[in-house]
Amino acid sequence: MKIAIMQPYFFPYLGYYSLLKKTDRFILFDTVQFIRHGWIERNRILKPGEGWQYIAVPLEKHNRITTISQITINNSEDWKGKLLRQLEHYKKRAPFYKETISLVESALDIETNSIVRLNANILTKTCEYFGLSLHLDIYSEMNLIIDKVTHPGEWALNISKVLNAKEYINPPGGVGIFRGEQFESVGISLKFLANNLSEYSQRRSRFESGLSIIDVIMFNDINNINKLINDTRFVI
Repeated sequence: MKIAIMQPYFFPYLGYYSLLKKTDRFILFDTVQFIRHGWIERNRILKPGEGWQYIAVPLEKHNRITTISQITINNSEDWKGKLLRQLEHYKKRAPFYKETISLVESALDIETNSIVRLNANILTKTCEYFGLSLHLDIYSEMNLIIDKVTHPGEWALNISKVLNAKEYINPPGGVGIFRGEQFESVGISLKFLANNLSEYSQRRSRFESGLSIIDVIMFNDINNINKLINDTRFVI
C-alpha cells in the first residue's frame, strides 16, 4: 500500500493532487499546531489585470497552540459570497468558468465550522470532478496507536508502520525532515514526488505558476487537467 500524509489545504495546487493520485490512501494530518498564513485557510488565484490575489476562509480567534483539528470557521461572515465574487473576473476569459463555479459551489456546500471538514469536502468534490479515486482519512479520527515520535519525520514513519504501508510518498519540500535509513530499516520505500507545474493558457501575457486548483479548472478541460496532474517526476 502506498500512502501520503498532508495537512488539509484549501483548494490546493496541482502537486497536491499529483501526490493524491499516486497513493492508495491519503491522510489529512490535523493534530499538529495550526500555523497562520499557510495553505490551510487560503490559496491564490489570478486577480484582474496581472498578478495574483488570495482567497481565504475567515477563522474564529484561537490561541497559538491550537491544533488544526480545533480550528473553526467564522461563518458569521459571507466569505463564500466574497470568494465567488473574487472569481467573477474569470468569466471574461476562462473557457470553463461555468463548470468551475458550479464545482466551487458544490465543494463549499457543507454545513460545518471545521476547516478540516471543509477542506476534506473540497478534495472529495474536486476528485469526483476529475474522475480520481480517493481513499481519504482524517488523522484525528483514525484513533491510531503509534510509536512515540522523537522528530518530525517520524510521524510519517510511525503512521506508515501501523498501517502496514510499503511506500510513503511526500512532496520534495519535506526532504529535510526525513531520515531515509529509518524507513529502509522497516521495509518502507520513501519517495519524493514533484509536479512539473507546466504552463497552460491563462489568456494573459504572464503565466502565474502554482495557483489554486481553481485556476487550473478555469482554463482546462478534464482531460488536460489530468495530464497536468500526471506531469510529475520522482526526485532525490
